[in-house]
Parts: sequence; structure tokens; C-alpha cells
Amino acid sequence: MLDRFRGEIYLILGALFFSFNGVISTLVLDHMSPFRLTQIRCIGAFTILFLFIVARDRKSLNATRQEIPTLILFGVIGFAAVQAGYFLGIQRGVPLSLVLIIEFTAPIWIVLWIKSVRKRDVPNAMWGGIALSFLGLIFIAKVWDGLIFDLIGIIGALLSAFALVVYFLVGSQVGKTRSAQSMTAWGLGIAALAWTLVMPIWQFPFEIFSKSMNLQGVFDGTFLSGWVLIAWIIVMGTIVPYLFVIGGLRRMAPSTASVVGMLEPVLAGAFAWIWLAQSWAPIQLSGAAIVLVGIYIADSAKIAATKAN
Repeated sequence: MLDRFRGEIYLILGALFFSFNGVISTLVLDHMSPFRLTQIRCIGAFTILFLFIVARDRKSLNATRQEIPTLILFGVIGFAAVQAGYFLGIQRGVPLSLVLIIEFTAPIWIVLWIKSVRKRDVPNAMWGGIALSFLGLIFIAKVWDGLIFDLIGIIGALLSAFALVVYFLVGSQVGKTRSAQSMTAWGLGIAALAWTLVMPIWQFPFEIFSKSMNLQGVFDGTFLSGWVLIAWIIVMGTIVPYLFVIGGLRRMAPSTASVVGMLEPVLAGAFAWIWLAQSWAPIQLSGAAIVLVGIYIADSAKIAATKAN
């Protein structure tokens, strides 16, 4: 029974760690730019994971000449571009809620790709589940509050959405022949290289590691050194969730995996409520419930379609 839902369990655990990482990242972003945090996150996570794999199974990192272009695409688009588009939208003043809504249109584009390009039937219940989950996200984000339209910012958010599509589609394909550890190492390594080419590492604000940071919220007045929080972001907020998500991608269709990924904003809101005392309006609570129902419907539709085939 447990093995049957292993893919869903991995994806939920990945969303759980990514969501909690959002709270930790918020504390660090009060002291450094989001692009620099992403850079050190990718470099640190790749270094640790690479050394771990080399010590245990270095052969799993080997890649054929035919695989390398796909792995580069996976790293540059699926890792680096997702984050770049996300932060570009925020930097241009587009509300975080709207950036998230645009980014999580990814499941819609994936299903459209499957139907129009791969010529595969998509169950009506899958469409319904995606629509419900997307509606729930709109309620959670309350996108009608402080709506700002900036063309470059919107383009950045769309870039993040389409890059997320590549992440799920390519990740699902590559996962058929490579381990989650190998895929994550390649993705993080390529992303780290891309960020370093854009932002030279010798200009990194290394003083951030010794800076004392307030934990805020229920822990307001408690301080930790920057290196502690950044170490958490690298290990528990990057390596661990990526391994879970890619492990899920190896076991599930990209359409279903991307819908389960919609759980992340729900969990992020829950953690922000618990830690940072950010209250939720009744419509946001309703939105969270709608997302959960939508994910259940979409996942059930995929399981039913698999059995039928």
C-alpha cells in the first residue's frame, strides 16, 4: 500500500521542506539579495551532494555525450531559470501572490503539452482537479489585493512557469535512467555555474555568514548567526526537498506531479501562520481546502486512467 503511493509521499515531503524553507529564507532575505541567496544555495548544495556521491557512487554521475545537452537543459532551465524568473517578477514590483499564481500555471501548460504534442488523452477529472487547485491558489494569494501590472515582471513570472514545465517534463524523462541523487547533483551543478557566470563569486557578501539574524515571529528576540540559517537552507531547504521531488518525478507522470506541487503555497502559508503569526482570512482558508480537494481529484483521475490502460 505504502509503495503504491511512494511518488505522492515523496512529492508531499518535498513540498513540506520547500515550504518551511520559505520561512527561513524570509529571515535571511532581510540581509541579502534573493539572487545572491540563490547563488550560495546552489553552490553549497551542489558541493555537499557532489562530495557525498563521489564518496559513495561516483559512477552515477557519469553521462554520455547524448545525455549532456538534456542535463544542461535540466540545470539551466529547470533550476536556474525557475528561480531567476521568480525573483525578476518580485524585483519589478509584481506582488508575490501574483508571481506565484503565474508560476503555478505550470500544470495547465503540462497537460496542454501532453494533449496537443504527445497526443494523449487527459481525463476530464484531471482538468477539473487542476482548475480547482488553481482557483484555490487564487483565493489563498488574494491576487486582487494591490494588483500591479509590470510587463517585464509578468514576463519574468511567465518565464518561471514555463521553466517549471521544463523541470517537470525533463525531470520525469531523465528520471527513467538516472537516480534522484545524480539528477539533483547535475541540476544544481549547472545552475551553480550559471549563477556564478552572471554574478562573480569573489563579489559575494561573505560577511553575511557572521551576521546575527533575528528569528522573528514566535521566536522574536532570538538570534542565530547567518551561517546557521544558510546551512539549513542549503541542506534541508535545497538538497533534501529536491531529492524528494525528483524521487517523486521518477515514479509519477509530470502532469500529476506538478499538481501535487500546488500544495507548496498552502504549506508555506501554514508555516508563516505558525511561525510568523501571519493570519489567514476565511477566503484563504477556503482556498487551501479547495487546493487539497483539487489535488485529490487530479491524483485520483490519473490513478484511474492508469488502471484503465
